[in-house]
Amino acid sequence: MQNLILASSSPRRKELLENLRLSFEVSSSDVDESFEPGMEPGDIVKELAFRKANAVFKKFPDSYVIGSDTVVVKDGNVLGKPGSSEEAFSMLKSLSGTTHAVYTGVSIVAPGKQVKFYEKTDVEFWELTDEEINSYIGTGEPFDKAGAYGIQGFGSVLVKSIRGDYFSVVGLPLSRTVRELRKSGYPLP
Repeated sequence: MQNLILASSSPRRKELLENLRLSFEVSSSDVDESFEPGMEPGDIVKELAFRKANAVFKKFPDSYVIGSDTVVVKDGNVLGKPGSSEEAFSMLKSLSGTTHAVYTGVSIVAPGKQVKFYEKTDVEFWELTDEEINSYIGTGEPFDKAGAYGIQGFGSVLVKSIRGDYFSVVGLPLSRTVRELRKSGYPLP
């Protein structure tokens, strides 16, 4: 059986794949994550996921490699990971009481195969007080997450509702990824 490799150092993506009881390795990539202004969010995450998967595939050319990338989009603005408490506060304040979109792109690169897709999930936040936002920032959770929150952690209390794939918001749309792996010829139970 060919190796399955997750091209990500994200503990959340690793945990999601482990929940499927798949045998895989982790090999993160250090790729340029910049993108052209004006790109559509779905194209951004597909491109970044492909860069990550392809960089790892070059090191392991006989493997199936999964790359993934997630962005939060509010009013046409792509929100990445905050660089400071002030930036996290600003992001969370902008999401308060509104609905935003989370785009997660996935790329599967294998010998003679390339698959790219994305899932979009709408997330509605409760109206948040400044105290709630500062309390959440105090957990330290916002700093390594797009949009300054993690739905699977303390950030779950900020979320009023979602429309779409919960796992996509966490960082890897599992159901679609498994289906695409099967279609690509990777032997899954």
